[in-house]
Amino acid sequence: MKSPKILIVDDLHPVFKERAAALGYVVDDQPLISREEALSVIANYEGIAVRTKFRIDQEFMDAAHQLKFVARAGAGLDNIDVKHASLKNIKLLNAPEGNRDAVGEHAVGMLLSLMNNFNRADAEIRKRIWYREGNRGFELKGKTVGIIGYGFMGKSFAKKLSGFEVKVIAYDKYKTGFSDAFAQEVSMEEIVRNSDVLSLHVPLTAETRQMVDREYLFHFKKPFFLLNTARGEILNTTALLAAIDDGRVLGAGLDVLEVEKFPALAEQDWYKELIGCEKVLLTPHVGGWTFDSYRKISEVLADKLGNM
Repeated sequence: MKSPKILIVDDLHPVFKERAAALGYVVDDQPLISREEALSVIANYEGIAVRTKFRIDQEFMDAAHQLKFVARAGAGLDNIDVKHASLKNIKLLNAPEGNRDAVGEHAVGMLLSLMNNFNRADAEIRKRIWYREGNRGFELKGKTVGIIGYGFMGKSFAKKLSGFEVKVIAYDKYKTGFSDAFAQEVSMEEIVRNSDVLSLHVPLTAETRQMVDREYLFHFKKPFFLLNTARGEILNTTALLAAIDDGRVLGAGLDVLEVEKFPALAEQDWYKELIGCEKVLLTPHVGGWTFDSYRKISEVLADKLGNM
């Protein structure tokens, strides 16, 4: 009997290849392969493993006559045509368990930096400016942190906050009865009314795309800090900058943006305003991409492959 084959088209930790081979798969590890090259050979494979290199869309799946599964080395499935995969009975494996700690810690780090003006203070000292009053910060203790989306990432963030003596409230449209030791389930109205911090942890779908817009931000009852470590297209950047300008948002930590990577990012009409705003902290979509999660993601995928 011929052994099933897996094509790895992205940079995955070697542990996935090793464990897949131990399960009886022939693994073709080609992290530098292009979409066009992969499209020309995918008919020979039962599985494909990908991070973010390219979209596994209808065209790709239709060319993959033997494809049984897609292993997504990460949490989100927004670079995969989920509906078409279901129609073709292609299983989707992802690994939010592998990078949830990385995302939770990243969000906490961004929040502490924002609330205490770390970036600005550091830049000023390097310019020989010693300005204590202008860099006075806020304490987390006693604040209310609102979380939108209480899956692996939202819960990880809540858990990391448990030692800060904050009140954590969470809303999830698709879950009920999820209150636990780390967060209290509430309505969206309570999130809007009570949050001193808002953190986004929802997947990108047709429903969540541009969810946080001018109207959404307008309804918050008090100034707050905003974090987005989920997907950039959930948040309207122009609306955020306007809310910062009018004092509705005190600061924003963005690990993800509506448009990512250069040169496309620099071509956006909001880019100059964004990088000129000292109340925004930016990182290049690395919240879930630590040295530790690099391995853990592949371990989780290998576990799920073995249980498939």
